[in-house]
Amino acid sequence: MQRSRQVQVRRVYDPPEEADGSRVLVDRIWPRGLTKGAAALDEWCKDVAPSTELRKWYGHDPARFEEFTRRYRAELSDTAHATPLQHLKDLTRDGAVTLLTATKDRDISAAAVLQKLLTRS
Repeated sequence: MQRSRQVQVRRVYDPPEEADGSRVLVDRIWPRGLTKGAAALDEWCKDVAPSTELRKWYGHDPARFEEFTRRYRAELSDTAHATPLQHLKDLTRDGAVTLLTATKDRDISAAAVLQKLLTRS
């Protein structure tokens, strides 16, 4: 029986918690006003983030989230995203992973799309 993967999404501005496991920033752009020390990251996996074009088109408009998810998942299936996506999958095998984003509404973020991909069987 396969163990359930612990992947959560949190804002990078939130203080770290013991249950975070590996803390991975998955945004392409560094969060405003945050120093690297204050971010308390284990790594920054910006190559798994949506393309600049897709990110700008989406603009975190809730009405576009469904289409954003479809387009982002299509991007994640290309060869440029294969290695960073596989790296995140590997991290989930080693323990808990927290995907960090600067997005205010994390439920409609690229990190939320990644979380669903990483936790599905």
